[in-house]
Amino acid sequence: MPHVELSLSGAIVPPQRTPDEAELLSGVDRWAPTVLEADEPCLIIDDDGTVRAFSPACGDLLGLGKPIEAVGQRLADRISLIDFTSNAGALEDHEADKIPPLMAIRSRHLARGLIRVVPEPGRPPLTVDAIATPLFAGERVTGSLTFFAPVRY
Repeated sequence: MPHVELSLSGAIVPPQRTPDEAELLSGVDRWAPTVLEADEPCLIIDDDGTVRAFSPACGDLLGLGKPIEAVGQRLADRISLIDFTSNAGALEDHEADKIPPLMAIRSRHLARGLIRVVPEPGRPPLTVDAIATPLFAGERVTGSLTFFAPVRY
């Protein structure tokens, strides 16, 4: 399995903040500029499951489209999740709630799992390994950061 690593080189560096100001920023706000510039497929959603930022590679991989089309919309409305059966049926809502980006928010811990998506109509289904970490503002979970890697058979 390929190793996914976030490189901070060339990333947008936020201005220096005092410790008090830094505490006011949520993890979502701190990581969003880096994710937007990342080479790796990665995504940030807020605690409501709304897409806040994603890398171009993530947009291509999951079929999210351009940021202007997907940011501000619920992740569940932007990706076509399917089950692992031979019929590849649409994933039911109670199962879709268990994907790693959402599970990391609810559990407040790392979440990892496989998801299956249809990136675009007419493209074959794709299995993706996802690992997500919750993002915090103090003690409160404000979202999650997820890295994706396609699974090659």
